Amino acid sequence: MEVIYNGLFPLLPFSWAQPDGFLFMKNAFLAILVITPLFGLLSTMVVTNRMSFFSDALGHSAFTGMAIGALAGALAPIPCAIAFAVTFALLFTVARRRARMSSDTVIGVFSSTAVALGIFIATWGGQSFTKFNTLLIGDVLSVAPVEIGLLALLLVVVAILWLLALNRMLLSGVHGALADSRGIPVAVYEGVFSVAIALVVTLSMSWIGLLVINSMLVLPGAAARNLARNMRQYHLFSVLGALTAGIAGVLTSFEIGSSAGATITLYLAVFFALSFLGRKT
Repeated sequence: MEVIYNGLFPLLPFSWAQPDGFLFMKNAFLAILVITPLFGLLSTMVVTNRMSFFSDALGHSAFTGMAIGALAGALAPIPCAIAFAVTFALLFTVARRRARMSSDTVIGVFSSTAVALGIFIATWGGQSFTKFNTLLIGDVLSVAPVEIGLLALLLVVVAILWLLALNRMLLSGVHGALADSRGIPVAVYEGVFSVAIALVVTLSMSWIGLLVINSMLVLPGAAARNLARNMRQYHLFSVLGALTAGIAGVLTSFEIGSSAGATITLYLAVFFALSFLGRKT
């Protein structure tokens, strides 16, 4: 990290980026450079597969995991949240394939159950819910270097997955029966995609904010879809839009003291509005 601190940041025209500048802001900037391309990539599949509420449900499950970890005391909240969210994602994938219900109904069942369980555990024995307020709003300035490293590793894994299996994942999501007929392991790809979203949502929830994290997985892809004419443009516009909004959001939030997650979301909303107005019919 010292190499990045001393090599990258002095080139930026900001006071906090200088060697004697704010370390927490440098970590936040690095986190945005890592997490927003991840959101941009995953957003394309979320929008294409019509799973916008799924990421919101995963956020609820991650919150429940956090509450379980806090209640257990000896266990760290983040590992518990990851374990619970991944389990939740896999169970959802199995239930969606076997249940004779639409995806939004299955998501509604899982989401409502997860949020109710999380609130129940968080308030067990008359505990105050206020200690979990930071999860709702988020604080990007609290991100730790180890979290940046984990997200960077996840970005590499997701990028490799996209390069090797994008067409098969798209076909699995758009037309599962056709993908099955061509020998594509649809259940495997659905499970991998669900786990990837669960990991990203869980690791970034505490500094993006549970209330707005779903928008980070919907708006980049939705805006890019208005502009793109092919799949390459679709993914490129989604990643660049998310990255630009992320950088602008974290810089703006630092200057005016607003929530970084909410500010980034507002920039993404502007991106979507402009793309909607500029789309070709």
